[in-house]
Amino acid sequence: MLKTWFEITLWKRILGALVLGAIVGSIWGEGAGSIRWIGDVFINLIRMIVVPLVFVTLVSGLIAMGDPKKLGSLGFKTLALYIGTTAFAIVIGLTMATIIEPGTGVSFAGAEPREIQAAQSLQERLIGIIPQNPVAALASGNMLSIIFFAIFFGAALLMVGEKGKPIASIIDAGSEVMLKMTHMVMEVAPFGVFALISFVVGNGGISQLLNVLPLVGAFIAGCALHLIITHGGLMKFVLKLSPVKFFKGAVDAQMVAFSTSSSSATLPVTMSVAENNMGIKPPVASSVLPLGSTINMDGTALYVGIVAVFAAQALGISLGLTEYALIALTTTLVSIGTAAVPSASLFLLAAVMDVIGVDGAQTAIIVGFLFPFDRPLDMMRTVVNVTGDLSVSTAVAKWEGEFDEEAFNADNVE
Repeated sequence: MLKTWFEITLWKRILGALVLGAIVGSIWGEGAGSIRWIGDVFINLIRMIVVPLVFVTLVSGLIAMGDPKKLGSLGFKTLALYIGTTAFAIVIGLTMATIIEPGTGVSFAGAEPREIQAAQSLQERLIGIIPQNPVAALASGNMLSIIFFAIFFGAALLMVGEKGKPIASIIDAGSEVMLKMTHMVMEVAPFGVFALISFVVGNGGISQLLNVLPLVGAFIAGCALHLIITHGGLMKFVLKLSPVKFFKGAVDAQMVAFSTSSSSATLPVTMSVAENNMGIKPPVASSVLPLGSTINMDGTALYVGIVAVFAAQALGISLGLTEYALIALTTTLVSIGTAAVPSASLFLLAAVMDVIGVDGAQTAIIVGFLFPFDRPLDMMRTVVNVTGDLSVSTAVAKWEGEFDEEAFNADNVE
């Protein structure tokens, strides 16, 4: 039986666990909470390896480039693509919200206000990237600070040359070990997904979406259009690659993203998928993807844009081209660096709401209204975020000559 189990492709095992978990959760109800610990074990296993994986693979990838000049080229293309795809996501979200009008006729009566997170200024975000103590950043899991230090460390190793080779060899070996650990943890994914989905469905997470069908419809339509038009279009018309192959190769990461609602928790799987299914070589996979899990929030940006219009419609606030432009600009800024954890985007709405005249008290009520059914929506947001990470890394890899097109076109995912 074990042999048969392991012969089944991982994404099929995860999909089966997801469907079975939804069935069990709907039958078992709140009792499904008793197996949530299995899902927590899976998430903790992933979180255990995320920090060392990001650090050693990023440094190893930089060393593999062999030329510090490539770092600047890769970084510019990566940031430009991440910001560009986020802007497309916001435009699509605002368009869908304007057409569907999910906030028309909605009442916030009975919604309990929830405390909202104060928005950081751009200066605070930039300063916070530089770690005062790299060890503390590693211990706390501050991903942007870890990435910043890893880039400095890797660039310094490149510049040192021969004298740095002993450390480079250790880092390279560490990267191989962490990737092997990732494969081991991925085998636990079907059981973790089963427990997590059972818990979400058993506690009414999916059924509660019926309360806000227009908002859900606008969001799902926006996600589908963004994946097909933006990322499918990038594959088809810019990179001349098969969108079907791309989406098929991304399935493993999408399934884990859907169940965990966390880009960071999905990162080990995303990196494995990038190298094994997408043909993205380590120098790009180990540098672009960790950055993407932190700053690329297509799904979050799309959702926040829709919620801003939803709130304006519900509160009777008229929006013109200026307001739409302000929403798009502000959403782009606040989505960069959003914590890659469940429901984080809800608590960053204050900055976006403020530009259209929604005060803090009203924003707290809106967050309280959305919070009960946010988890299923967050699951979908994370799928979009992770797909965007893989799309951008594929583009950068091809442009930088770090792409194996034969591996991309091979039937690695059956």
